[in-house]
Amino acid sequence: MAVSGRASQCCLGARLGPCPALSRPGPLSSRCSEMLRYFDQLGKRKRAQATNLWNEPADDTHMERDDDRELYNLLQKRARLRRGSEGYRRLSFDISAHRQIRREVKDRWRQILEVLGFSAEADSLLDITSTASYSSLRQPLQARQLLTALAEQTSLFDRHCSLPERYLFVLDRLLILDAGDDFLSAARRYYPLEAEEGPPSEEEPPSPEAVLVTLSPAPQGGEEETAAVLDEESLLVKLIE
Repeated sequence: MAVSGRASQCCLGARLGPCPALSRPGPLSSRCSEMLRYFDQLGKRKRAQATNLWNEPADDTHMERDDDRELYNLLQKRARLRRGSEGYRRLSFDISAHRQIRREVKDRWRQILEVLGFSAEADSLLDITSTASYSSLRQPLQARQLLTALAEQTSLFDRHCSLPERYLFVLDRLLILDAGDDFLSAARRYYPLEAEEGPPSEEEPPSPEAVLVTLSPAPQGGEEETAAVLDEESLLVKLIE
């Protein structure tokens, strides 16, 4: 299930096209330099995808969904501004808000996976990139049914947004591992719909399930997000030019 870094880069390379240095004649030093730039671009794109967590990962344009389109437009606007300016900082705040919502959803999924004993596999199970293809789904109907059930019976997702398609691919992987129903049961237990209606009353002490939701650590962007910002801007500036 886990995908190695080299294999992942090769998949991303399929989106960007073949490396020109592999087929272009010329001095070896020049071709090596081109290859380094090529794989550097692949790495930047992968880090940017991991930071933005596109809800429709198969859409390279990020225009099919309203939420992805809004985030992408904010990123494009910021790429045109001087870094550190007031407009840049304002857009960065809006971008961080979008990303935080997506990180929180991913964190809930990670917690359920850890409860089910997939701590070591959580990263690879949740790693969905632009190489995702609906034709690659092994059990698309069952995965869609599970995704709908999670939306209707749990509080895993943000109620104000449409369902993130990226998790359809995660559920397909879980179904292959025969863990789809177990994930749904655990999600019902730890993230019930009642959890969104407000904190428990004084007469009713919080249950272990509520403690899990309350103590869920909020992921921090830190240096990783800063690096992703630079990667994103570098790629967008090239597209704009």
